[in-house]
Amino acid sequence: MIISENSISMEKNLYDITFKDLSDNSIKISDYKDKVILVVNVASRCGFTKQYEGLQSTWDKYKDEGLVIIGISSNSFNQELDTSKEVKDFCESKFGITFPISETVDVKGENAHEFYKWALKSYGKSTIPKWNFYKILINRDGKIVETFSSMTRPTSNNLLKKIEELL
Repeated sequence: MIISENSISMEKNLYDITFKDLSDNSIKISDYKDKVILVVNVASRCGFTKQYEGLQSTWDKYKDEGLVIIGISSNSFNQELDTSKEVKDFCESKFGITFPISETVDVKGENAHEFYKWALKSYGKSTIPKWNFYKILINRDGKIVETFSSMTRPTSNNLLKKIEELL
C-alpha cells in the first residue's frame, strides 16, 4: 500500500509551536511540557493593561508549582507599542514583568500566529480573542481547558481556582 503525503497528518501540536520573545529569543512551548500554561494576549495601551499587575502576582504565586504565563504581545486591536524594545521597556519598568512575553503578533484572522490557529482548530471559536488580555488556560497534557474574557482579572477567584485544580 502506498501512503501519500496528504494522508499523513502534518498538523502541528501545541509542543511544536514557538514564539520569539521581546529580545528575539525563542519561546518554545515544548519547554513547558507537563506545566499548566496561561496564554494571554497583551497590549501596552489598553484599558486592561493594569492586568499586568495581576498576571505578575499570579506568576509569582504559582510558577514554582508548575504554572507558566506567556504574554502574547499583539496589535490586533491597535493598542500595542511600535517595537519590541518599547514593549519590553514598558512591561519591565512599569510592571516589573518577569514572565515571558512574545514579540508582537496577530492573534486573530488570516495572519494569526500559529498558536491561535492551533487553538481555534483544537478547541473552537472561543479561543479567538475578542479583545486584549483574553486568556487561554492549558492543562499539563497540552489541552485547552477553558478561556476567560478580558473582563476576568488574572487574580479572580474563578481563574485562580481553575489554575489550582490543574496544578
